[in-house]
Amino acid sequence: MILTALNAYYERLLAADGSHISAPGYSVEKISWALVLDPTGALVAVDDLRELSGKKLMPRPMSVPQPEKRTAGIRSNRLWDKTSYVLGVSANSKRADQEQAAFRELHLNLLADSDDPALRALVAFLTHWMSAMFAEDARFKPEMLDANVVFRLDGERGYLHERPAARALLQRANDGEGASHIGLCLVTGQRLPLARLHPAIKGVNGAQSSGASIVSFNLDAFKSYGKDQGENAPISEQAAFGYTTALNHLLRRDLDNRQRLQIGDATVVFWATAADDIRAQAAETLFDLLIDPPNDGAETERLRNVLDQVRALEARPDIDPGLDAGTRLHVLGLAPNASRLSIRFWLTDDMRRFAERLSDHYSDIDLQPAPWKAPPPLWRLLLATAPSRDGKAKSEDVPPQLAGEMARAILAGTAYPQSLLDVLVMRMRADHDVSGIRSALCKAVLARRSRLYSRDRSPPVSLDTANTERGYVLGRLFSLLENAQRAALGDKLNATIRDRYYGAASATPASVFPVLLRNAQHHLSRLRKDKPGLAVNIEKDIGETIALLDGFPRSLRIEAQGSFAIGYYHQTQARFARGDAPAQNDHADTGEE
Repeated sequence: MILTALNAYYERLLAADGSHISAPGYSVEKISWALVLDPTGALVAVDDLRELSGKKLMPRPMSVPQPEKRTAGIRSNRLWDKTSYVLGVSANSKRADQEQAAFRELHLNLLADSDDPALRALVAFLTHWMSAMFAEDARFKPEMLDANVVFRLDGERGYLHERPAARALLQRANDGEGASHIGLCLVTGQRLPLARLHPAIKGVNGAQSSGASIVSFNLDAFKSYGKDQGENAPISEQAAFGYTTALNHLLRRDLDNRQRLQIGDATVVFWATAADDIRAQAAETLFDLLIDPPNDGAETERLRNVLDQVRALEARPDIDPGLDAGTRLHVLGLAPNASRLSIRFWLTDDMRRFAERLSDHYSDIDLQPAPWKAPPPLWRLLLATAPSRDGKAKSEDVPPQLAGEMARAILAGTAYPQSLLDVLVMRMRADHDVSGIRSALCKAVLARRSRLYSRDRSPPVSLDTANTERGYVLGRLFSLLENAQRAALGDKLNATIRDRYYGAASATPASVFPVLLRNAQHHLSRLRKDKPGLAVNIEKDIGETIALLDGFPRSLRIEAQGSFAIGYYHQTQARFARGDAPAQNDHADTGEE
């Protein structure tokens, strides 16, 4: 199903104007230099094809003949390659001489019968070229080493691989190689030549730079019934090219690519199928907006409008074509696994259902006052599960399995993983950072569990002084006791009771709260001398909160510890709003800068 959807997406891109998708037999690769030849094969110039991106020169994406799939062996590309193959020079390869010999032999055989002047010029160049000439010619620069090179005939704008004669020659060569067998393609349902090897997939974070595979049979243990390589999962050459080209297009690292995002160790891509290309693009744009909310005001307002439409069940395609019920969205999560790719998750449904699930997600994490200016994207939420060092976290510290499970829960509308709550509670106890995002995630886990299974009362969105849930009340009480300490001691504090006692108070209240209450009497006594009015208010709040409890339990379940964090956040933010004590940056959004 995944390969079928990708192949269909390739056909859509191929039919669309301005998609720059490669035709069968070709691939978009990063090209840096062009060797300009005269009809005799003499080198006329070396053109720098790199383009300025910011302050750095970057290779130019160019459609070239499909590259060979190389791992350990020496296999030359046709009419282009890196300098170790084309010129026999490299900064890294120890077998550049062998690679150059392979490139020369391939093209001398391939072009032997050609009468095209540009192709004959290439034959002449390869016949006379020696790797030592690179160092002797000032036109060659050190930064060329290991970059990809193409050829051009002097006086012409196009490149050798784009000439009709070259295309015809490559087509005949591909047809001559043939496939191992004609068989039933599992993607198209047609009898076609089957692909023995599938093109490499590039762009997945953590995978081999040379590319990895979804479909691969390179050991006898993976084979069955005597079938060789790709015949074990018969897919036509046409479909293999289609799905890999589409996936490489989705995985491209261009700044304008809004269909690729990173969630933990999973590289996620998404695309849509619809009645027409306009509706498909609208759905892709909308999904990107929903899954990765922007920071600018106009787009944030649009996001709110879309969510309001979905929640009110009033979504209309004429207002937002992306919400057309006939538009289907596909979401694919890939993770590296040696030279192969593992499917972390695969979800497909109509766009309206995805919008509803994302709307539910934003409702679940809703916490007031909001700890963010705009709804946080998933990667920002995941950072809350990593260790917080001075209010900052790093993406590499996010538990990889948790990232995939959380993405699946959000997009499929299932319960958040239990491990999410476990990790959050552990992190808050360890680094004493009870941030707004962590509290919101605790609330999301408990709220969704309540909605799906009707087990417990859903946690409140904002401060609820009438809520008698034990964990929530204890969290509020802990915040009030911290407030008494801050108000009495002011800026002289090296560490608050949160820094010293949060973990124990949230896990084993009976062993900690009696001590905190005794200390609070000293703080209140001191406060009555300086700020008697504030002392009365704090003492009243503490008394009313304790009245909601029937004693201090010896321990709290993990769910109650999550409620503890929510109660602490609500009460602390209420204190800041009221101005009982100076606001601190205790609950700032954790994130990577």
